[in-house]
Amino acid sequence: MGPTAARRRIVFLDVDGTILEHGAHMAPGTPGAVRAARAAGHLVYLSTGRSAADIHPSVAEIGFDGAVTNSGALVVSGDEVVVDRPLTREAADRMIAALKGRGIRYFLQTRDGVYASDDMAELMREYAAALDAREAAGEAVRPEDSLVGLAQRTFPSADEADLTRIDKAVFVSDHAEGMDELRADLGDEFLIVPGSMPLPGGSNGEINEADTTKGSAIELLLAHLGIDAADAVAVGDSWNDIEMFQVCGVAVAMGNAHPELKELADFVTTDVLDDGIANAFARLGLV
Repeated sequence: MGPTAARRRIVFLDVDGTILEHGAHMAPGTPGAVRAARAAGHLVYLSTGRSAADIHPSVAEIGFDGAVTNSGALVVSGDEVVVDRPLTREAADRMIAALKGRGIRYFLQTRDGVYASDDMAELMREYAAALDAREAAGEAVRPEDSLVGLAQRTFPSADEADLTRIDKAVFVSDHAEGMDELRADLGDEFLIVPGSMPLPGGSNGEINEADTTKGSAIELLLAHLGIDAADAVAVGDSWNDIEMFQVCGVAVAMGNAHPELKELADFVTTDVLDDGIANAFARLGLV
């Protein structure tokens, strides 16, 4: 029997590729679906790889019951911090040393912001200049070419980051072997998953401590709230959503999700801009 509106659920929504396409575009039905589900008594939380300080304003203004951020390093329910587990200083130093040793560009994320290595900041400036040149020449620039708005932003230097408060890293390598190199260097203590930055060639991804995932964070939050995992719903599209799919009672993949994630889902909804969230909520009986 399918879920009904009478059953109170807790829903975890990824952001990029699930709520937003390429960092800025949202389906018209998404805000109303989230608000209607909450009005019906369901709980709706964000569950994102982004820093808590890096949530797009258009997402934040929808209104949520809380958020899992930095891929599970920080969990907030209402105004209460439920989970706050940055990397140890030793782990942060080791991760940064591996990135520098391989000449791999990186961002460092904390609960309060995002910091860029000097070579990452230079890459963003170069990419922004190339986009400007293409637009000046009359060439169309697709939304996905904007690196989710990263090229147009200015980030504080990684040298300014408090290394006792680092939650995760996002990296960009010039060559396809970058991810394998980091996995070899860092071993099983870290979880390294592919990213989705639309750069030509190379590889990019995210680094967390092995046990710090969206899934483990959701388990801690559910225990705190006294909610059974069978009543939890995960909606996502990417590699860092796998663990939350594994712990939630219902897993929903976006129509634009990676094929591997679709195989793990209980069902696949429509694409992010084709009201994928609203259609999933309707099918689940949340609205």
